[in-house]
Amino acid sequence: MTKTLNLGMIGYGFMGRAHSNAFRKVGHFFNLPYKINLKAACARNDAKVKAFADQWGYESTETDWRKLIERKDIDVIDICTPNNSHAEIALAAAAAGKMILCEKPLAMNGPEGLKMVEAVEKAGVANMVWYNYRRIPAVTLAKQLIDEGRLGRIFHYRAKFLQDWTINPDVPQGGAGTWRLDLAAAGSGVSGDLLAHCIDTALWLNGPLESITAMTETFVKERKHALTGKVEKVGIDDACQFIGKFDNGSLANFESTRYARGHKALYTFEVNGENASLFWDLHDLHRLQYFDHRDQGIVRGWRSIHVTDGDHPYMGNWWVPGLAIGYEHSFVHQVADFLEGVGKNQLAGPTFRDAYQTQLVLDAIIASSNQSSWVSVGK
Repeated sequence: MTKTLNLGMIGYGFMGRAHSNAFRKVGHFFNLPYKINLKAACARNDAKVKAFADQWGYESTETDWRKLIERKDIDVIDICTPNNSHAEIALAAAAAGKMILCEKPLAMNGPEGLKMVEAVEKAGVANMVWYNYRRIPAVTLAKQLIDEGRLGRIFHYRAKFLQDWTINPDVPQGGAGTWRLDLAAAGSGVSGDLLAHCIDTALWLNGPLESITAMTETFVKERKHALTGKVEKVGIDDACQFIGKFDNGSLANFESTRYARGHKALYTFEVNGENASLFWDLHDLHRLQYFDHRDQGIVRGWRSIHVTDGDHPYMGNWWVPGLAIGYEHSFVHQVADFLEGVGKNQLAGPTFRDAYQTQLVLDAIIASSNQSSWVSVGK
């Protein structure tokens, strides 16, 4: 018999919409031990959160997240707020015995993230961080092929995430729309916002990073703050590059920027092994490019796998073979795996502890850039 979990969402921006869509869709396509009931939405602006709740079908609203967490009719808290509030909300939710879903990155830094990990593990509450790209079927298929040993020994892992929306120096920092440019709210720039996705996927596919050396750059040094109107120093990184070495001996090459004209969300990764290579591109997200050197020479070459068949990851729950799905479905898959894990009492990743490992890499990036040196990644 399917049980119901009452959800309270904190925040209502872009991620709030993506998550709400997933919560509403998941039960129609996946047979799960639990279903999600959209019980309450919470944000400081009463009028806006009520409009959001009406649009997405939440039963009630709150303007104080503490009151939401105190409610006895809430089972799950979904944190969709700026990074600087993740820890406070998660610690309170864990103390109240609530299950927690949290937007990425987990925290502002490693020590803060560790407190969150310890809190959820002490409370014994289900927890997950929204690194949704793991659950795009082509990316999950890449994981399957690597785990089956098809690539053999891995030599290289390279990834990039490119955008161009902050090139204009008139774009402000801070406030509801541009908090990602404010160090106090975000904790970091493109490293925590964009590279965090690349790093999570890399650790999942290829294992831990051993050491890295990084450089970052802030191209626009001062911006007007959206809330105060004052011109203030910009503290976040506009661009970041790092190379490194994984525990398995393979080499790492990562790049992220918001200063790449013509790119709105170009996320790609490539993995090169002794037997085979694979490549994935967010712009063509339902395809996985695969090269196997063991193929007969006269037909050897890159193949484009159209990841839409029923035996591909997640696809048996959707349409007939050949019909693609999109970005929003990765969130549906994440909710499905979370609920399946709750039913089996086996947490689906990335858990807070998994996301903490990504946080340690982000800390190493900042430390390496500041020191202009190689830095070991914490464990």
